[in-house]
Amino acid sequence: MKIEEWCMDYPSTVELNITVKSHTHRRGRSTRSRQRTGNRNLHTSLKLKNPPAENTSGAMASKLRKEFIKLLEEDREFRYTVAGYLGLAEILKRLDSIEEEIRKLWEEVKTLRENQEKLWLEVKNLREGQEKLWENSEKLWAEVKSLREGQEKLWDEVRSLREGQEKLWQGQEKLWEGQEKLWQEVKSLRIGQEKLWEGQERLWAEVRDMRVTLDRVAVTLDRLTISVEEEALSHVRHRLREMLGVEVELDRLFVDSKEIDIYGVAGDLAVVGEATVRMGMGLVDEVLEKVELLKQKRPEALRPRLVKVVYADYATPEALRYAEEKDVWVLKWSGSLTPLKVVEIS
Repeated sequence: MKIEEWCMDYPSTVELNITVKSHTHRRGRSTRSRQRTGNRNLHTSLKLKNPPAENTSGAMASKLRKEFIKLLEEDREFRYTVAGYLGLAEILKRLDSIEEEIRKLWEEVKTLRENQEKLWLEVKNLREGQEKLWENSEKLWAEVKSLREGQEKLWDEVRSLREGQEKLWQGQEKLWEGQEKLWQEVKSLRIGQEKLWEGQERLWAEVRDMRVTLDRVAVTLDRLTISVEEEALSHVRHRLREMLGVEVELDRLFVDSKEIDIYGVAGDLAVVGEATVRMGMGLVDEVLEKVELLKQKRPEALRPRLVKVVYADYATPEALRYAEEKDVWVLKWSGSLTPLKVVEIS
């Protein structure tokens, strides 16, 4: 719709004042693109034919103003037409293009900012990766250092092994020499072994002779032992008769496979003792043990009074003192060695 046609619809004459400010924006810092910002005020008076009545002029002007503003806001072609009449069409187009460029610039700036954030993130990741690489590099250098130290130790070990190998070769040579000496020693040992066999034969002959001699000695000892026991029974009986005026029949007695060489009773008197060729302290204890054995196993063989006796051809001084302490009467064929004591049995 043209302005003339639009104005013909209103019978009144209305004067419109339109002011348009056009701003030229900076689009760069280049001297070619710099322009001074100017304000242009365009005043256009539109006079409409057929003026309305005075009573309706205010309402019509208000309605016209609203319709005009609405058309400017909604109708692009109308807006350009009005701008053409006002000489602003080119300015509006340029402003629209400038606005579009500014919008694109802002979008580009937004994109650049996003990319910049991504770049910063990438730089941060690269720095972290670089730090890790430095750490790994330090670890690798430390590992290389330890490997070098281990290599030095290995070389030292190799050198020591070589030295040990040389010593082993030297020792092996000594072993060969020692082996030769051993073979010579074995040879001499074999010769000595043959001599030992010869000597062993002689020893066996000597052993056989010694066995014959020992058999003879054993027979002699048996005869001597028998004669000592018989001699002891005779002498003890005789001395009891002389010293106590008691006639006691003496003989051997067995209690639980243990033999008592001298045993006899007469009235309330019992005699218990041993006969031997040589008397020691152990024989005194043996007499005491056999008295205790009779008390436990054969109490009826004892009497209220007791004589403990040992008949010996020889007695050590220690044994005699010990026998006297234990009230044991010791005598031999020539007489008493300790006093005769009769003890009471509880």
